[in-house]
Amino acid sequence: MRSATALTVIAVSSASLFSQASADTTDQRWMNNVEIAKEGDHCSDDPNCFNRYHPDIPSKADADVGDMIVFHTRDALDSEFRLDSVADDLATVDLGLVHPMTGPVNIVGAERGDVIEVEIVDIAPDQYGYTVIAPGFGFLRDIFTEPYIVNWRLTRNGAVSDGMPGITIPFEAFPGSIGVMPGEPELDKILKREADLAVAGGVVLTPSGPGALPADLCGEGGTAEDRCLRTIPPRENGGNMDVQQQQIGTHMLFPCFIDGCGLFVGDIHYAQGDGEVGGTAIEMGSVTTLRVVEIHKGEAENVPMPATKGNDQIIKIEPNRYYQTVGIPLKAAGEVPPSHAYLTSEKIENLENLNEDLTVASRHALLQMIDYIVEEHGLTREQAYVLCSVAVDLRIGQVVDVPNYVVTATLNLSVFDKFRHY
Repeated sequence: MRSATALTVIAVSSASLFSQASADTTDQRWMNNVEIAKEGDHCSDDPNCFNRYHPDIPSKADADVGDMIVFHTRDALDSEFRLDSVADDLATVDLGLVHPMTGPVNIVGAERGDVIEVEIVDIAPDQYGYTVIAPGFGFLRDIFTEPYIVNWRLTRNGAVSDGMPGITIPFEAFPGSIGVMPGEPELDKILKREADLAVAGGVVLTPSGPGALPADLCGEGGTAEDRCLRTIPPRENGGNMDVQQQQIGTHMLFPCFIDGCGLFVGDIHYAQGDGEVGGTAIEMGSVTTLRVVEIHKGEAENVPMPATKGNDQIIKIEPNRYYQTVGIPLKAAGEVPPSHAYLTSEKIENLENLNEDLTVASRHALLQMIDYIVEEHGLTREQAYVLCSVAVDLRIGQVVDVPNYVVTATLNLSVFDKFRHY
C-alpha cells in the first residue's frame, strides 16, 4: 500500500504534466503555409491573378520544398454567374478573360532544366459551380448551337441542381489548369508552330491584348503583347490539360523552363468526364493546396512534358455501374465535322467511313450516348450533353483494327441514384 506522501507526489507530478500540455490539438502545427489570396471581384482587380503565359510575369510569393502553397482560385470564365443565372447571362462572358490563374509562385532552388514534383494536397470547393454550353465552343459545337447553363449546389458529398433533377455528381475535384511558366525558347517554338497551324486553317488562339493580364506586359500596348500565350491549349508547360486523373493525392512532374519554375493553378473542376465534351466541366472557385515535394536537378530533358504519378486515385473515381457506347469513325455522307473543316476536301466530305480517325469515332460514341440518356433517362438533349461533359468518359478502345479505331463513351450510372447524398 502506497503512503499518503507518495500519493501526494504522484498527484503533484500529474498536475505539473497536464499544466504543460496544450489545451487543444489545434495548437500543434507542423506545416509552413504560403498563401496566395484573392483580391477584388475579378482577375483584373487582383494582383495575384493572370490570364496569359510569359516568363516575365512576376512571382507573387516564394516557397521552399515542403511548404504548403495555398492558392485561392477563380472559376474558369472569371464569371458573374450565380445560383439563379439563366442562359441569357452567357452573353456577359468574355472569352478573352479565360482562364484566370493564381500565382505564379517562385520555387526556391528550382532552376531552368530541373523538374519539380508537385503533390496535389487538397481542394476545398466553393458552394456554387456551373456548367455551360457556349455557342461556337465544345466538341459538338455544330449540333448544340444555343446557350445553356446548369447551376450546381456543391458540397464534398456531391453536386446537385434543380436543372438536372434526380442526378448527383460525385465530388472528384482536380485542377483543370496547373503548370509552370514557359521560357523564351519555348515561346519562340510555340508561337511559330501555332502560327503555321493558323495559316493552314487550324483553330488557333494567337496572342491577343484585349482583356490580357498582367495588362502592362500582355495587354493592349503591353511590352510583350504579341508574345503572351493564351491559356486555352495545354502545352509543354502544362496549363489547361483538363485531365481528371490528376486527382488529390497524385504527384505531378513539371519541367522547369525558368529559374524558380513559376508554379500556378486555376480553373478547378468539381467533376468532369474524360473529354469535357460540352466545353466546360462543373466549374468553380476553390482553395487549392499544393506542395513541392522534391526538385529533381537537371531532369527536364527526361521529362519534356508534364507527367503524373499516382496510386489508387484512378480506381477511386472509376464507376461501380456503367453504360457504354462504342464509336468507330463513321459519319454522314456530305458531313464535315468542325474538327476537320481545315482539312476539307471531296474525299472527306463524301466518305461515310474515315480511316484511323479517333476524333470521328469519339463523336460517333458520344452521339449514341446522348441518344441513350434522352431515351432511357428522360433528359433533354441539352441536359444529356451537359451530363456527358461532367460524367461520361471517352476512352480509346484500340488503334490497330484498321480502318475503324474504337472510342468508347462510358457513363457512371450511379449519378442517377437520386438519394445518394441528399
